Amino acid sequence: ASRVALDDVHAAFSRDKSHQRLYESIEVYTTFDEAREIWNDLCGLPCLSTPFQEFMFLENWQRSIGTYDQYKPLIVVIYDAAKNPLAILPFVTTSAFGLKVAEFAGGKHATFNMGMWRRAFAANITRKDLDHIFSDIRTLCKDIDLIVLQQQPRSWNGFENPLSLLPRQTSVNNCPRLTIADPSKPQLIVSNSFRRRLRSKEKKLESQGGYRHTIVKNSEELTRIMDAFFHIKPQRMALQKLPDTFSESKVRDFVMATCALGLDKSKLPIDIHALETDDEVLAIFTGVADGARFSMMYNTYTMSANARHSPGLILIRRIIDHYAQHNYRTIDLGVGDAEYKTLFCKDTEPLFDSFLGLSAIGKLAAPLFALRNRIKRQIKKYPALVGMLRGMECVFCKKLAAKSE
Repeated sequence: ASRVALDDVHAAFSRDKSHQRLYESIEVYTTFDEAREIWNDLCGLPCLSTPFQEFMFLENWQRSIGTYDQYKPLIVVIYDAAKNPLAILPFVTTSAFGLKVAEFAGGKHATFNMGMWRRAFAANITRKDLDHIFSDIRTLCKDIDLIVLQQQPRSWNGFENPLSLLPRQTSVNNCPRLTIADPSKPQLIVSNSFRRRLRSKEKKLESQGGYRHTIVKNSEELTRIMDAFFHIKPQRMALQKLPDTFSESKVRDFVMATCALGLDKSKLPIDIHALETDDEVLAIFTGVADGARFSMMYNTYTMSANARHSPGLILIRRIIDHYAQHNYRTIDLGVGDAEYKTLFCKDTEPLFDSFLGLSAIGKLAAPLFALRNRIKRQIKKYPALVGMLRGMECVFCKKLAAKSE
């Protein structure tokens, strides 16, 4: 671990000598083990973070995927004068286009990226404090060119994300969201007409032996449901002409180990839902359930003739009713604008990205990374822009390679 002293930081970076910082120092840790106790200390306080910043989730990702893909942990801890942790920024570093880039740990498996903040600190932090923090990081990590902070929620459970004070732009993907205003009125959550249509389909499934909604509670159920997931999901992805990432051993290991941790809710708040009969698993949805919000992670549904009865939609309706009965207020179905999500979700979770150049080359690259993401977002609306993106990426790579030389 490395530490930046208050006086050294002010001497090197402070532009506003009159600004009283809300923190004393930062330290940077390069393994999850080093940060474990600090993480646990912070978790014991009123905190602002999403479930995707749980220590065991990110440590498991690093062990299964991060190390394999040559990501290196860079965990930034912010302290007060008494050496109490105020916040953790769970970064990893990687190489991209000849640059050393820091980004949130968790990769594509974390639906939402965020720091872990003590609420009192998060409520009072200013843009100047953030400028100091990232200046400190620049001092400690002189080899980092660029910090890429993507897919961040503007707020979480009613609290503003402190990093939204940084320069930002809308993320590439949207996240459809369902807000449950009154759990006692299910017809306001999913309309009666839609319920009737789904009920008509469900009757055809109910005629098959052993039809049931399973919420996984033990290792035997976990093995049965996840074996079905890993069998069906690659076929679904092939049908959509998508790369089959779930056949990679590193991904399978991460998903299976993470879901297994979810059997003990004190370790990780993951729920696994399935619709099944005695003969087959019809649909599977997994997600984090933190007591107030359910956030979808992985899902798939049968390739058999039963697919025509919409088991995936039926399972979503059951999931929504389940969490409404447990007084949840928000459900999201993950990032991306798939049509089935809009059948249930009428709101959108505001997500943003920030690109912060630290080195000279990083400052040149930051607007190019930002432009690349803006074009990707437009492609979602206008597929004809695909060719433009490919051409831009070629120019992008050539410019960065030239600058690196």
